[in-house]
Amino acid sequence: MKVLLIDDHPLILAALQSVIQGLGDNVTVSAADSGRAARETLRNDPSYDLVLLDLHLGDADGFDLLGELRSKYPALPVVVISASDRTSDVIRAIDMGAMGFVPKRATNETLFDALQQVMSGGVYVPPMSMGADNMTQLSSSPHIQQVQREATESSFQTVPSLVQLGLTPRQSDVLNLLLKGQPNKLIARELGLSVETVKDHVAAVLRALGVSSRTQAVIAVSQILQKQSGTATAAPGSAGAWRTR
Repeated sequence: MKVLLIDDHPLILAALQSVIQGLGDNVTVSAADSGRAARETLRNDPSYDLVLLDLHLGDADGFDLLGELRSKYPALPVVVISASDRTSDVIRAIDMGAMGFVPKRATNETLFDALQQVMSGGVYVPPMSMGADNMTQLSSSPHIQQVQREATESSFQTVPSLVQLGLTPRQSDVLNLLLKGQPNKLIARELGLSVETVKDHVAAVLRALGVSSRTQAVIAVSQILQKQSGTATAAPGSAGAWRTR
């Protein structure tokens, strides 16, 4: 597996490399300290399997670079690494197609788990506040099949599982692709459906989840998974944090 780190701080790059090497012996890590270097690296070798992107680069806006990467390399997963953990930044990054958002104050274990989720096809979002009236704690959201399997095998559930939502097999297929960030046209092409039919399925899925947008759907699935698994997420500033600035 080839991983590209995009960050302009040497200490952050060193810390990230140390954690990523733990993903396996077959992992190779390259670093780019600017948006320009990242573009050149991917232009010369587009075969990377994962990109970790800092939002604050000296020569580029991280969100602009995220949009560029998603447009030029749509099959390349991008995980945002940021000193910010603002809800608005998390939602914006996921909306733009990031497969994960990991605050720099997260622990090594949290980063490791997040990368494993993303490499298995899931989406990772950190614990965050969704507003004063909805202090929902979030975790990671894998493929719908994995969520359904865990829900079925769980001996107890504290919130309705996706299975209990009563999604049809086709709606489950649509949600699976929605969680990967695919637009309606690509979902329609992959499932052999019309775009209008996909829109109907997406609307039904959003209604079942009680949300009004794709990003909220990712967050809702994350909530369901966390409630089912009881997964604990490290508190901000806890021991073992890999953030160096």
